[in-house]
Amino acid sequence: MMTYHLAEINIAKMKGVSIDDPVMAEFADNLDRVNALAENSAGFVWRLKDESNNATSISPFDDEQVIINLSVWENLESLKAFTYKTFHTDFLKRRAEWFHRFGTVYMALWWVPAGHLPTVQEAVDKLAYLQENGTTELAFDFKKTYAPPGQ
Repeated sequence: MMTYHLAEINIAKMKGVSIDDPVMAEFADNLDRVNALAENSAGFVWRLKDESNNATSISPFDDEQVIINLSVWENLESLKAFTYKTFHTDFLKRRAEWFHRFGTVYMALWWVPAGHLPTVQEAVDKLAYLQENGTTELAFDFKKTYAPPGQ
């Protein structure tokens, strides 16, 4: 039986004109800390990053104010634990300080074969699919999840 991992994308539109804007300072100053926490969390597999060790320069929407987070986890439980049971939660609760509301769908989850690292385009397509179709086994969110294929 094939093993699957959980991919996730989340996007946000910064209140600052760039990540270097003073309004983004506290968020930006903690990026390395949050990324290190993710990488050292049980179940972490991979995350998208550029030469600065984060993904803030990667702009799939040709908008410097939109930042992306793309990662892969061994399972839903490990991603949920990182998201909601670590100091990452503090930043999640405060996201309105740094980010504008970005449409109705800003996060998507989907299963990928173990070893597959999703491309930015694949992730953006999953986000668009979720926006257009709602939750299905092809793209979903934390509110309504699906088991890996074949389980």
